[in-house]
Amino acid sequence: MASKILGIAMQNFTAYPKMPDPQGLIDYGVRVEELGYESVWVWDHALLGVDPHFPILDSLSVLTAVAARTERIRIGTGILVLPARNPVMLAKQLSSIDQISNGRLTLGMASGWYKREFDALGVPFNKRGKIMDMNLEILTRLWTEDSVTASYPPYELREAVMFPKPVQNPRPPILIGGYVDRVLKRAAVAGDGWLTYYYTPEGFTKSWDKVRRFAEEAGKDPDTLKSINQLPIYVGKSRKEVEEPMHKWLTTEWDFAGWSDSTTESAIMGTADECIEQLQEHIKAGVQQITLVPYRFEMDQIELIAEKILPAIG
Repeated sequence: MASKILGIAMQNFTAYPKMPDPQGLIDYGVRVEELGYESVWVWDHALLGVDPHFPILDSLSVLTAVAARTERIRIGTGILVLPARNPVMLAKQLSSIDQISNGRLTLGMASGWYKREFDALGVPFNKRGKIMDMNLEILTRLWTEDSVTASYPPYELREAVMFPKPVQNPRPPILIGGYVDRVLKRAAVAGDGWLTYYYTPEGFTKSWDKVRRFAEEAGKDPDTLKSINQLPIYVGKSRKEVEEPMHKWLTTEWDFAGWSDSTTESAIMGTADECIEQLQEHIKAGVQQITLVPYRFEMDQIELIAEKILPAIG
């Protein structure tokens, strides 16, 4: 049974010396579609870490390959670092991916946090919020207008005509990732909703209420906004069995922003029934979709979740 709510993340990054497996990732996309997941999600960085560092395959290249091999499953970025990309080239890439996938692209986007990466790319880290807003506007205009003439230094658009447009009208859904109030406002007003990472139901509710309020203040119907929470999951014989290995994985291979409510406490753990109960708490809190991050991306876990949990969280 296909789920309308539960998506799944893929491991397009690894911890060195392990390398990402391109063909394995494409096969993974095909398999999770067969298993009934609603969507499959990639992570986005050009450079990540020093010691340890994390080899990573380009998010949009992986999504393009998965789109070509699948038919139903939605494909998403969770998240794309928008200020790090040339917005005109990105508009072309993303509209092409939406075409290739026949309208299955969902975009999680954020302003980024990793200064070393910005410095290497020649993008001013301290201006990333303003660049994010500008790039969002450029993307939207190129996708929705027949011809764009506008000055967005350093981008000078003179009768810029970009076709084909995305399949999805007026554009693929754009969910903004981030934690602070100005980002939540961007999600409410400039985006189509909010995508967050490792939030408990309580943490989610606190920020989602703000997102909805920002939308109302801007004259936008908050009920039109979408919400996604990315959550780690480990299904086992008991919570006690999985708690220690899950905590070790989360604290050695994942980052938690100190200025956010992102926490290891968000982990979904225990028997299948316990995991279902925990996931339902998120849905009660207003989370519309959940992207699961399975323990160490083990296929046994992914198949177990599909068998035991997807039918219950339709």
